[in-house]
Amino acid sequence: MGEYLLGIDIGTSACKIAVFNREGHVMAAGSGDYPVYYPHPGWAEQDPDEWWDAICRTIPSVLEKAGIVPEEIKGIGIDGQSWSAIPVDRDGNVLARTPIWMDTRAADICEEYNRKIGEKRIFDLCGNSLQPSYTTAKIIWYRKNFPEMYEKIWKILQSNSYIAYRLTGVMSQDLSQGYGLHCFDMRKGAWDREMCREFGFSEEILPEIYPCHEIIGKVTPEAAGQVGLAAGIPVAAGGLDAACGTLGAGVIHSGETQEQGGQAGGMSICTDTYRADERLILGFHVVPGHWLLQGGTTGGGGVMRWLEKAFGDYEREEGKRQGKSSLDLFNEEAAAVPPGSDGLIFLPYMAGERTPIWDPDAKGVYYGIDFSKTKGHFIRAAMEGTAYALKHNLDVAEEAGAGVSVLRAMGGSANSLLWTQIKADITGKPIIVPSSDTATTLGAALLAGVGIGMYEDFDEAVRLTVRDKRSHEPDPERTAQYEKDYETYIELYQQLKGIMKKRGGR
Repeated sequence: MGEYLLGIDIGTSACKIAVFNREGHVMAAGSGDYPVYYPHPGWAEQDPDEWWDAICRTIPSVLEKAGIVPEEIKGIGIDGQSWSAIPVDRDGNVLARTPIWMDTRAADICEEYNRKIGEKRIFDLCGNSLQPSYTTAKIIWYRKNFPEMYEKIWKILQSNSYIAYRLTGVMSQDLSQGYGLHCFDMRKGAWDREMCREFGFSEEILPEIYPCHEIIGKVTPEAAGQVGLAAGIPVAAGGLDAACGTLGAGVIHSGETQEQGGQAGGMSICTDTYRADERLILGFHVVPGHWLLQGGTTGGGGVMRWLEKAFGDYEREEGKRQGKSSLDLFNEEAAAVPPGSDGLIFLPYMAGERTPIWDPDAKGVYYGIDFSKTKGHFIRAAMEGTAYALKHNLDVAEEAGAGVSVLRAMGGSANSLLWTQIKADITGKPIIVPSSDTATTLGAALLAGVGIGMYEDFDEAVRLTVRDKRSHEPDPERTAQYEKDYETYIELYQQLKGIMKKRGGR
């Protein structure tokens, strides 16, 4: 019998499941989708039970595709999207849909508690400013708006810890997801009881914190029957999707940097020194002894999915005729447009914006439209706009003393050679692309591999499993050209943010 690791990724649009051998080769992979609910302006919710249902649908088909029996899975690692606030009762029943990372309903609560506790005091403890996207304000929102439901809460779980609970029956909190709560001491990696009281909730609703690679439990017989696995498989605590993707991209030493191109965009700079900046995000890496200084934007690969869904009817039909995907044809149309998109500039603030501007009222904008613009211009400008957002975060990180020399790309957008080259040209940084589609699930699986002793340590895990596929060098002439448009990009937001604030959720 073989020995394999299973990685589970709870993404925004779908769960991804992949089985790996010890050398990191993908034996089989699959995905199961689920909806995002937008019941009111600024709200974005998901049902955690729908994540579980998708996993139960997907795992059996992946094992069948791989020709692997459940007993050959020796460890399970789980990663998940950030800043969930899943309220569960004593029996583990989900009490409400969770607001996800792009939900900004709690903006007023953040303003209130920043005044009440003090922005500096909050930041000094947890290394992050209090923003509506984070878990903290969502818990307070529950207390204020759903008091009867709030009284039934036993624990607040994160996306990966909820799936770990469904598999093992153990309620946990991994170290890398602690940054979503502002009662989390970012230096010690522990809950701060006094700050919990300041925010008005008990430390008792927060689960015990585990290192990300620690085995928290084993698959129960009940879960095994539901999900098509064998009972008794060890399950690691898991971690944040961006942190697991950072591991899966081979970023485990101080100074190494991951570039993220999934539904959201951004970057993660590995550091062995506590280095916080109010404009960025600081969290523990899934690799012990390291932090990640992160930039997280709402405009990543999700921008292209939106464009394709809204404006890709022709490409979907033509793609069927040519045997290509609609996104391949989008790439061809964008490639026919010169760098700079003939002056068309896109602000990718599709659900407000996170770092470095932290503006829940920010809106997506196309500037420079005229009769000469084609669909290709809009597609390329969207690619360039998300790259400008990446550059904005990298510039701020350098101001904070975290210099970056090379980016290691992951996520679906890294499959686009054009988009990746645009990012290299705009940032002026070389980009290395490992196996981009599976970096996140690989990182999750490696946590389990280290946890069960399949690998001696993270260095061995990365050495055996992470392989570079290609690299992109920035073109100095295009970098200089893009610099001018980047200045316009920055100025556009500065000029429009007052209007965006005035219009609020509309």
